[in-house]
Amino acid sequence: MRMRRLRRSDSMRALVRETVIEPGDLIYPLFICPGQGVRREVGSMPGVFNLSVDEAVREAEEAAGLGLGGLLLFGLPETKDEEGAGAWEEGGIVQQALRAMRHSAASKKLVLIADVCLCEYTSHGHCGIIVQGRDGFEVDNDSTLELLARTAVSQAKAGADIVAPSDMMDGRVAAIRRALDTEGCSQTPILSYASKFASAFYGPFREAADSAPQFGDRKTYQMDGANLREAMREIDLDLGEGADMILMKPAMPYLDVIRAARERVDVPIGAYQVSGEYSMLQAAFAKGWLDRDRTIIESLLGIRRAGADFAVTYFAKDAAKLLA
Repeated sequence: MRMRRLRRSDSMRALVRETVIEPGDLIYPLFICPGQGVRREVGSMPGVFNLSVDEAVREAEEAAGLGLGGLLLFGLPETKDEEGAGAWEEGGIVQQALRAMRHSAASKKLVLIADVCLCEYTSHGHCGIIVQGRDGFEVDNDSTLELLARTAVSQAKAGADIVAPSDMMDGRVAAIRRALDTEGCSQTPILSYASKFASAFYGPFREAADSAPQFGDRKTYQMDGANLREAMREIDLDLGEGADMILMKPAMPYLDVIRAARERVDVPIGAYQVSGEYSMLQAAFAKGWLDRDRTIIESLLGIRRAGADFAVTYFAKDAAKLLA
């Protein structure tokens, strides 16, 4: 037996290839900020920008032209407060972007996903309401649920095809599902960040979204990276509460979690190739240590091979061009 017989040419390798990536499998994150004509590069993420609504619409049109599957929208509000009211305001920054994209013919080819969280909108940078707890300040789970549900409804009414809660509060999927159904948005699916780990790989995102906690950390509500079985319980709970899809975050350090989830459930699974994964690869490209084009595709193939049906990645546009 000679395994190399099926590797002799590009066409032969393509014929027997087990895992395939297409542009439609890729979701491109966008960071929306106030203003007009704003295109401000994120220092730790070369090629990623804070975009005003008009610039975001242009990005959406380019993404549609490349055949990407969709966009994941994050908001940078003009002002912040203790509750994060900018997350659910009718005139909130993500709501403005959703409405503008709905008026763009090209953008209608994309699935528009709205991130449901409060950390970008709160003055303290945490994902919920802060209260005085036994050991100091803590995020109050139950009082946060109403605000998350209000945010999801506002985004759905503004034009989001999917709402994606990323806060990791217990019971948030059930609260959001009830609110969506009550408010006439029963057709809006929920993409739950079902197993979101408290990861060091989020660092550059905190700059991009201006969402770093002003005190403490998020280890009391995001998952411990050591726990695979607990991740499966989180997934089961979210699906039981009405999640239609799940999203794994981060991707590369948790490929085993993606694989375990794929073997456990039959719903669509996405994985988020997070900011730290992107930035460290960009740093290696800048040093000439890695082949850029091959590395981008290989990193995404690993995510797909682990079991993800789609990937959220800052390389989405680059990968689509390479796959064309």
